[in-house]
This record gives sequence, C-alpha cells and structure tokens, in this order.
Amino acid sequence: MSGMLFALVLGAALMHATWNAIVKVVADRLVSLTLVNFTHSLIALAFLPFVGLPAPESWPYLIASLVIHQAYYAGLVMQYRFGDLGQVYPLARGASPLIVAAVAWAWAGEALAPGALLAILLITGGTLSLAMIGWGQGSHRQAVTWAMFTALCIAGYSLADGFGGRASGQPLAYIVWLFLLDGLPMVFLLPWRRSRAQLSASLGRHWRQGLIGGVLSTTAYGIVIWVMSQAPLAMVTALRETSVIAAALIGAYILKEPFGARRILAACAVALGVAALQFSGSF
Repeated sequence: MSGMLFALVLGAALMHATWNAIVKVVADRLVSLTLVNFTHSLIALAFLPFVGLPAPESWPYLIASLVIHQAYYAGLVMQYRFGDLGQVYPLARGASPLIVAAVAWAWAGEALAPGALLAILLITGGTLSLAMIGWGQGSHRQAVTWAMFTALCIAGYSLADGFGGRASGQPLAYIVWLFLLDGLPMVFLLPWRRSRAQLSASLGRHWRQGLIGGVLSTTAYGIVIWVMSQAPLAMVTALRETSVIAAALIGAYILKEPFGARRILAACAVALGVAALQFSGSF
C-alpha cells in the first residue's frame, strides 16, 4: 500500500468516527441516520451522469451490500441506544478485521505476511480492549450484543464491496450506484416509524447534522471502496479501524464519556498496530 493510499484511509477513518458521533448525539437517531443516507443518494445522483453501469459481474455483490447495509443501520441505531460511543464503536469496528482477513484468505487467497497479520491482531486487540470498560454495568449486554451484530454486518459489506469494486471494472461506477440505491430504503421506511408531526419537527432540528454526516460518510466510504480495489482487503479494513482512536477522543472530550488509563493504553495499541501495518513490508 502506497503512502498516498495509507493517508487516504486514515482520513476516511477520521471522517467515519465524526459522522458516527453525529448520529450518536442527535436525539432521534433514526431520523439522523436517514438524513445521512439520503445525502448519500443526493451526492451519488450528481455523479450519475458521469459514470456508466458497473460490470454485471459486480451486481450480485452490489445487491448483497445493499441488503447487509440495511441490517448494519439497524444495528447502528440500537448499539447507540444502549452504549456510549467510546464503548460500542470500538467493539463494532474492532471485531471486523479478523473476520474480513479470514474470509479474504479463504475465498480470494489473500495471504498476508506475518508482520501484516501481527498488525491486524494488534489493532483488533486494542479496539476490543477499548470496548471492555464498563463490563457488567447497566445495559452493557445489550450494547455488546448489538455492537457484535454490527461488526458482522461491517465484515459482510466490506467483503461484498471489496470484491464488487474489483469485479465492476469501474470502481467509481460501483461506488456511485451503491450510494444512490443505499440511501433509499430508510427514506421510504421513515414515514412508517414516525408521525407527520414527529417527522417534521425532527427534520427541522436535525437536517444540518444529517447533511454534514452524509457528506462525511459518503466521502469516507467512497475512499475506502476505491482503495480496496487497489490493496488487500484485510489491510485496508484493519487500517480504517484507527477511527476508534478518534471516536474515543470525541467520546471523552466532547461527549464527556469516561476515558481511563485502559482506554488510553488500548488506543496506543491500535496506533502501534497501524505503524506495524505501514512497515510490515507487505506493500
């Protein structure tokens, strides 16, 4: 992986943590997430005249990604209902790299050098450690359950989009069509979950946050899909999990969530894993 691709994924990780924090702080998370997704579609619509259809070989991956993403959004809303950003975000993001590495190895034959594999283990271990503070307290079990469900969804759509972007022949076309279609299901679902008065009030209060979150989300994941078409899936997926450091800091200093010595050490483990990934000799 080149230095430019490395920097792009790190920037995408920061954007991802920021838009998740936006969804967390908004009182009506369903409306907030729907606005984020609808922004995906609006941005993709602007790019649609400049791209063609992705190759038919990528369509099964595109459909699979759309389905898995809807499950992911449900998990996202529920994990933030029961847990703090600094708790459930690291767990959901940290559990996915090893899943992706295992499936990419079994399905696509992507063998990783020992240094890269060690880095992935270090990043994953650090992110999981970040999530363990508060074990046994309050609604921790529900938070962990939904975070793990979200992790499985992350692994699923990461694999689908990684393989789909490669099979598309035009990664940009795949990205545009994914975002165009991905934002529509929740738009049609929302009126069934909120009354007209509730919907009007929530949209009036939260449209700016939703717009900002949508721009950040679209940019971040578009970058990741493109980079996954150029570099090994497991490495890209692990590197983007450095967003847990940003999420932990946002949770601690902006949302005033607890951030003790254990979380600091775990965040350092993630950073060390990123450095090991960069200098593992596999790119």
